[in-house]
Amino acid sequence: MEDDVPLLVIVDAANVVGSVPDGWWRDRRGAAERLRDRLAADGVPGRTGPVEVVLVVEGAARGVESVPGVRVESAPGSGDDRMVELVARAAGDRAVLVVTADRELRRRVRGGGGVGGGPRPGRPGSHPAAAGAGPPTSRECVAPGR
Repeated sequence: MEDDVPLLVIVDAANVVGSVPDGWWRDRRGAAERLRDRLAADGVPGRTGPVEVVLVVEGAARGVESVPGVRVESAPGSGDDRMVELVARAAGDRAVLVVTADRELRRRVRGGGGVGGGPRPGRPGSHPAAAGAGPPTSRECVAPGR
């Protein structure tokens, strides 16, 4: 694995938007689009190096389009299964961080060679995909869970 390869950050859209009770359930697609736009505008908190952001959507949020800075993957079935597939495809070649509060998904991601971390909603100035206290390097991604 090369250190100049961008960190792959996979964001569990359903889980991250669901962690903030802001009415997302009335418009799941709109909530996923707002998360995508915020990620595109703000990047990944604590990360100054290059990153590739992939937002995985499922269910009613399928069809959300990619924008510069954020690739959107519409899971044909389970979003969790799609994220595990993405981790397995990238593991060994680069560091992978999955942002989710889903403990079972974090366990599956670790088994596939990635690192899972939880979102930090509700903190003033926090980002909906804040997953680490500092910039992850190589395979050692700092990613506290909940």
